[in-house]
Amino acid sequence: MRVIRPALSALALAAAAPLLILPVAAPAQAQADQNAAILKFFADYDAAQLARSPLSKSYRGIKDADYGKWDEFTDAAEEREYDADQAALKAMRAKFDPAQLNAENALSFRLFEKMIERGTRAYQYRDYGYVFDQMNGPHSQLPAFLINIHRIDTKADAEAYVSRLNGLGPAIDQLIAESKARAAAGVMPPKWVYPYVISDSKNVISGFPFTRMATEAPLYADFKVKVAKLDIAQGEKDALLAAASDALMKSVKPAYGRLITEMERQQAIAGIDDGVWRFKEGAAYYAERLANYTTTAMTPDQIHQVGLDNVARIHGEMREIMKKTGFSGDLQGFFKFMREDKRFYASNDEAGRALYLSETEKAKQWVTAKLPDWFATLPQAPLVVKPVEAFREKSAGKAFYQRPSPDGTRPGTYYANLYNMADMPLTEVEALFYHEGIPGHHLQLAIQTELKDVPAFRQFGGVTAYAEGWGLYSEKLAKDMGLYTDPYRDFGRLQLELHRAIRLVVDSGLHHKKWTREQAIKYVEDNSADAPGGIVKAIERYIVYPGQATAYLVGRLKISELRDRAQKALGARFDVRGFHDVILKSGPVPLDVMEERVDAWIAAGGKAA
Repeated sequence: MRVIRPALSALALAAAAPLLILPVAAPAQAQADQNAAILKFFADYDAAQLARSPLSKSYRGIKDADYGKWDEFTDAAEEREYDADQAALKAMRAKFDPAQLNAENALSFRLFEKMIERGTRAYQYRDYGYVFDQMNGPHSQLPAFLINIHRIDTKADAEAYVSRLNGLGPAIDQLIAESKARAAAGVMPPKWVYPYVISDSKNVISGFPFTRMATEAPLYADFKVKVAKLDIAQGEKDALLAAASDALMKSVKPAYGRLITEMERQQAIAGIDDGVWRFKEGAAYYAERLANYTTTAMTPDQIHQVGLDNVARIHGEMREIMKKTGFSGDLQGFFKFMREDKRFYASNDEAGRALYLSETEKAKQWVTAKLPDWFATLPQAPLVVKPVEAFREKSAGKAFYQRPSPDGTRPGTYYANLYNMADMPLTEVEALFYHEGIPGHHLQLAIQTELKDVPAFRQFGGVTAYAEGWGLYSEKLAKDMGLYTDPYRDFGRLQLELHRAIRLVVDSGLHHKKWTREQAIKYVEDNSADAPGGIVKAIERYIVYPGQATAYLVGRLKISELRDRAQKALGARFDVRGFHDVILKSGPVPLDVMEERVDAWIAAGGKAA
């Protein structure tokens, strides 16, 4: 025990006073101090991050003086973020000893290290990403942010929206400048990407007040609906609408015009090769992307082989489904039947879209009723189902999820892309919802958002293999729960799993083995029942988002492996509800950390630590 021996006067010594020994801090108190200090450290880190990102504040439901602002979209801003992360990592390591922390904070220490280390490896290739593409482009993401995230509850919120409309022009200009710089260095998406970006950009500035069309532009229509709900005088509402119209005409329209001009310029000089192998350090960049998304050390060749092995496995399971349906013919014939038979598709009109949404709501009701038997922890946030907005549906993915706000004012949202019903077979309606909604991303992300006493980077951050692995695991979990009673719907589940296995083959094919877009499309056509339009859209996604799509199956295989291990080791003591708590209540973790946590749970006899 560390002690302080106070100085004693000669008089005191002469009086033979007893020596006073005062402990500064007992071990328990020292640990408590360290735990309190590291929580404050993480809170300060989060506050500094939020101060640099008005968008992050809005996603969290925070309204303050920055509510009308955008982030800074420059290389200098990215460098400041990187420097801040490096300084934070250095400070944490200097100030805290994981051995002096409780289990939860020791985990946070380790996860923070891993998060910053992944960011450090990614930073060296920060100029290799595409600024504008059909998947991640801010030309559609920023308007979507205003529509889906910027709430208008007061007149001040409406004024902040107008402020963001005025700031949208300068924000787009910053992004155009960054795109130009990367293009000058030879980093451009393939030529076929540009028509998507140009089309989506034109959609943003189509309709009133940009043109005299009867329809209203997406941002104007959104603002008008939100302002109409305010409890203010009509004259004030009219003034707000006039201010929004002015901002759209003077800031948004000219900036989007400049963006379209630049995209047309780049389109004329863009190449036709698809993989990132064509970049100067393309092989190293792709290896970094795989490590980032999968949190493993798997090589591109290993990824490719895992994909091939699982394509073969799933084909075998599909043949069993084929037998159950009484289909006579080979698997290729069954693919053709599933791809082309009209009974498996809703009509491409409003009635068909309504049918698809109705079937999704049924899946929601079925699985919700079964959740208590499979999960000890359930989220508080509700889940709503919505179609993707018209202005971005042509280029958006087939389904995705938007997490709820932590303050409870925004629900979780499952988006289904109903642009072309031929790309959305009814056989996949259940599996898609179970992945994106319940028990997939909504359950996972809402629980994560509602975690208590963990740092914000764990509450709001992400690890792709963890999150997408859980989503794909959830598709199979729903079968364990007794769903997919229709064999064709069960085939739809397998088709989506096959879709994810094929990703490992074609992603590594495109970016490592130098496959062309057409080669990748042909491989999917030959090995799955994917709809033709969906195949093209998927391959185009993998081209502009290297490595990301491989994380789904890699994560799912790990979760399933760990569940099988736990069931075998624990036998009758195995509780699937407890297993799911181990996976979900940590928030997102790399796969090696997930494995360690499950092994510790097994060692503890399947009981919570």
